[in-house]
Amino acid sequence: MAFSKVSLFRYINFFSLPPPPLPRLRTLSCSQYPFCSLYSSSSSTSSSASSSDSSTWPPQKNTSPRWRPTCLYFTQEKCTMMDDPVHLEKFNHDISKDLQVNAAAKCSQDLDFFLVLDLEGKIEILEFPVIMIDAKTMAFVDFFHRFVRPTEMSEQHINKYIEGKYGKFGVDRVWHDTAIPFTEVLQQFEAWLIQHRLLGKEQGSRLNRAAFVTCGNWDLKTKIPSQCNVSKIKLPPYFMEWINLKDVFYNFYKTKKSEASGMRSMMNNRKIPMFGSHHLGIDDTKNIARVLQHMLADGAQMSITASRNPDSQNVEFLFENRI
Repeated sequence: MAFSKVSLFRYINFFSLPPPPLPRLRTLSCSQYPFCSLYSSSSSTSSSASSSDSSTWPPQKNTSPRWRPTCLYFTQEKCTMMDDPVHLEKFNHDISKDLQVNAAAKCSQDLDFFLVLDLEGKIEILEFPVIMIDAKTMAFVDFFHRFVRPTEMSEQHINKYIEGKYGKFGVDRVWHDTAIPFTEVLQQFEAWLIQHRLLGKEQGSRLNRAAFVTCGNWDLKTKIPSQCNVSKIKLPPYFMEWINLKDVFYNFYKTKKSEASGMRSMMNNRKIPMFGSHHLGIDDTKNIARVLQHMLADGAQMSITASRNPDSQNVEFLFENRI
C-alpha cells in the first residue's frame, strides 16, 4: 500500500533551535540512595531463565552471572557509583547483557535499525524507553531512557500516581530524582537520534533508514499525539509511522489472535522467558526487543504497518488481518 509523504512541520521555538548535546546531568546522587533501584524481577525471571539464555538464537552456553536489575540512575546518565564494586555487583549497567545473539537475521530487511519503544503512563507519559537494534545482525546498539514528569497534574496527584505506578517496583524515588518534562525528553531524544545519524538536523525530518517498533498501535497512534497536545507542541514527523510487532507476529506465525495480543502472550508462544518487571518501561522494552530478535532470526520481514496522514491525521494500516 502507498503511504503519504509527510510535509514539513513548524515546531515551536524550542524545536527551531539546534538540539543540545546529550547532557550529563547531576542531580541527587545515587550514592544517597545506594540501592539505586530496588525493583525485583518478575516470577518468570527464575533460575531456569538464568541457566539458559533464550535471548540468544541459536542458543549459547550461558557463562554470565545471574540476572540483575538495571540501575535506573545509570540508564539516565546519573549514576555516581560506577567505581563502587558492591553497587556494580548488585545492579546491571550493561543493557546488552539481556539482548545477546550470535546469528544474523535470516531475512534481508529494508531498514538498518529498529527503535523498540514502549511508553508507560495512562494520564500523561511517565517513562520513555527506546532500545536500538541492528536490523542485519540483530545486535543491541544503544538505548535511550528517561522518566517523564507530567505538566498538567498537581504535585499531590503526581505523588499518588507515582507511588501507585512505580512504588510496587521500589523505583518511585528514582523517578522523583530524575523525571524531566516531555519537551526536554524530546530535545534529548532528538539529539540522541542525530548522534546516531537517524535524524537530520533540519526541521521536519523523518527517521533515516530506521523505524519504531511497538507492541501495539497505542504508543504512537494515541499516546504520543495526546502528550504533544498536553505539552503544546506539534507532533514531530518522525512519529508518523511505525511497526506494530503484534501485527507482524500474528501474520508471520499464523497464530491465534490471543497468542499475539501482547508482550507476554508472544513470549509464551515462542517460549521466551521474561526478564525484569512487567510494566516497568525499560524492562518491557528489553523483552519486546527479545521478541523482535527472535522473529528476525526466524526470518520475519519487518515492514511499516501503520502510517499517519499529516493532513487528516488518519492512520492507514498495512495488514487487513491485524490485532
